[in-house]
Amino acid sequence: MTASPEPRTRGLRRFVQPPPAAQPATEPVPAPRAGEPEPPPPAVTEPPGSSGPAMLGMPAMPAMPPTPGTEKCELCATEVPAEHSHVADLETATLACACRACYLLFTQPAAGRGRYRAVPDRYLADPGRTLTVAQWDELEIPVGLAFFLKSSSADRITGFYPSPAGVTECILDLAAWERLTAEYPLLGAPEPDVEAALICRTDSGVGYFLVPIDACYELAGRMRLHWRGFDGGAEARASIDDFLATVRSRARAYRPEA
Repeated sequence: MTASPEPRTRGLRRFVQPPPAAQPATEPVPAPRAGEPEPPPPAVTEPPGSSGPAMLGMPAMPAMPPTPGTEKCELCATEVPAEHSHVADLETATLACACRACYLLFTQPAAGRGRYRAVPDRYLADPGRTLTVAQWDELEIPVGLAFFLKSSSADRITGFYPSPAGVTECILDLAAWERLTAEYPLLGAPEPDVEAALICRTDSGVGYFLVPIDACYELAGRMRLHWRGFDGGAEARASIDDFLATVRSRARAYRPEA
């Protein structure tokens, strides 16, 4: 198994924010001459690639300056709390912050013509079936932490591991993966596109979980933010340990019908 020639960064804009772009200067609108009608107000448009209301076929809304320390739903501009849901754009492999109403809209399979999917919030573990180090080694992942996602459009499983440069895609040994999912059904339980199987190898053994895909984006964002030097440094290791502790605390016991 080999990694792709170049790392691929995917959907990290919610966790690693670039510096704000400079706003273009606007020219003043000249006052109308006497007897002339006033000019109409400028049209409100959205930038190319926006994930706002216009992309969803709804009327565009004027952009409101955000209040410091708050976050907005990227679909309707409603203010959302720090802990909020996400909607996945399957065409661009990105996430949008969503208020509860917009999130529930995209839990329906036909909503958004299949392009948008609400990201579930379930975390599952299967402590009764222990994954061994030898079984993990069969996948030949060059790091101790990876997640596995099924794409509905490509109809295949792909492995990814977070790195300081972003998210690197791996070519999986599909036969080895099928053997693992036959013995460990939790690994095959994630919903395509919006959930993933997360596997982590530590000094205490190998743990594996079903997690929402936004948790994987968060993990990649943590690595990009905190990684220093060759081995990551103490801050990056502490951040990853904190992330895994949160996953363990949120995970419920896996049942086939869950």
